[in-house]
Amino acid sequence: MKIIWITGPAAAGKWTVVDYFVNKLWFIHYSASWYLTELLEKQNKEINRDTMRELADGLRAQYWPSYLISELYNQAVKNWKNAIIESVRTIWEVELLRTKEDFILLSVDADQELRYKRALERNSAKDHISFEKFKEQEDLESANEDPNKWNIKACQKLADIELQNNWNIDELYASIENFIKTYQI
Repeated sequence: MKIIWITGPAAAGKWTVVDYFVNKLWFIHYSASWYLTELLEKQNKEINRDTMRELADGLRAQYWPSYLISELYNQAVKNWKNAIIESVRTIWEVELLRTKEDFILLSVDADQELRYKRALERNSAKDHISFEKFKEQEDLESANEDPNKWNIKACQKLADIELQNNWNIDELYASIENFIKTYQI
């Protein structure tokens, strides 16, 4: 069983990478966003990036810093099939995952303005925000000393490989295929 973990900022193309693994390699997808959305719906709370981040931070503070990613990992192990899990967002999550066999962390990134444009185009409930709010959220998610809070930039620095997604889909797919060859997936 192989598990690929993904990190990266909003609208970088993580889901496009996930789709590639799911549709071409039959990996099972586990999503922190889906997990948090389900919990927010049960609590009758608004679903947006701020409420998702607050819930995730709260779960980490209540239980332990890698709680959320541990839950997704346990679901994947239970199914015992190749899995792709997004998104790793704290240093503590990376540290926990490094203790697992065959850990591979993949970072996906793109220029901020391009990511904002993509966020608007995907038209999800959590993306109806101004560019200023998009940047503000990214600042909150990028560099935190608190182990319970998102620190995506630090996670990206700890990744085994980084895919840049500033071009077209064919170039991203070529990068994914190089990653697959390099790591013999």
